[in-house]
Amino acid sequence: MHTVSTVTRNETDLDLDELYALADPYETETGEIEVPELSQLMDEQFITEILLELKSGKEATAWVCAGGPASGADLLVAKIYRPIDERGFKNDAVYQEGRWGGDKRIRRAFEQKSRVGREAQFSSWLGHEYRTLTLLHEAGADVPQPIAKGERAILMEYVGDESGPAPLLKDVRLDGDDARRLFDRLLWNVETFLTCDRVHGDLSPFNILFWEGEAIVIDFPQAVEPEVNRNAYTLLERDLANLCTHFRRFGIRADPGRIAADMWMRYTFRDMRM
Repeated sequence: MHTVSTVTRNETDLDLDELYALADPYETETGEIEVPELSQLMDEQFITEILLELKSGKEATAWVCAGGPASGADLLVAKIYRPIDERGFKNDAVYQEGRWGGDKRIRRAFEQKSRVGREAQFSSWLGHEYRTLTLLHEAGADVPQPIAKGERAILMEYVGDESGPAPLLKDVRLDGDDARRLFDRLLWNVETFLTCDRVHGDLSPFNILFWEGEAIVIDFPQAVEPEVNRNAYTLLERDLANLCTHFRRFGIRADPGRIAADMWMRYTFRDMRM
C-alpha cells in the first residue's frame, strides 16, 4: 500500500466550494475518459486508464480503472469524494465525534463550520476511510484492499471481473445454507471491526458486495471509533439490526439487540481486543 505524493499549489484565494467541487469528466479526442481528480494517480502510474463509472453515491463517485505498474493490479476502483455540502450524511457530527483528539483549534473550527473546519472535515472522511480499510484488511476482515491515497481519492481493490463488478448483497438470492454461512461470516466481520476499534456505522445490504460466494463490506468513511465516540453502541445496534432484517427473508431469526450486547460486553472487558 502506498500514499501518493502531495501536489503543492496555491489554494489560499480559492473559494472552498470551488476548491473541492468535482470537475466534470470528459472524453479526449481518442475516446479516453479523463477525470481530473485522478490525474495524480495516473501520474504516479497507479492507474493507466479510466474505464467506466462504477457508482455515484451520496458521498463519492467510484470509477473502474486499469491498474498501472505501481499498483500491480489489472483492475482497481478509484473513489472520489464529493464536496462537503453534497454529502448524504447530513448529521455527520454523529460520526465525526472524537476524530480530532486533543486538537481544540480544529474541533472548534469544525463546530463553527469555518473554512479551516470544512477543510479538515473533507480530509477527515478521505483519510479516515483509507486508514480504516488498511487496519481492517490487515486484521483479515472481508474488505477491499486499499492501494493508494491521493488528495481527492483513494484507490482500492476491484471486486468483480472483466465482465462486470460484484453485485450488491441486496440483489442476491441465497439458499438457506449459504444465507446462514454468510450471516455468520458478516457477524464475524462486525466483531472483527470492533476488535480494531471500529463500528461501520452505515452497514446494510446496500454496501456489502457478493462475489464468489463471499461477502465484502465496503464504504467506511463514516466508521466510528468506540473509544472516543459516544454514539458507537447505537450505531453498532443499527448495523446489526440491518443485517438481521435482511437475512430474515432467508429464514434466519436473530436478535440484533442481544448480539450487540454480547459483542459490546466482550469489547468492554477487553476479551477480544487486538
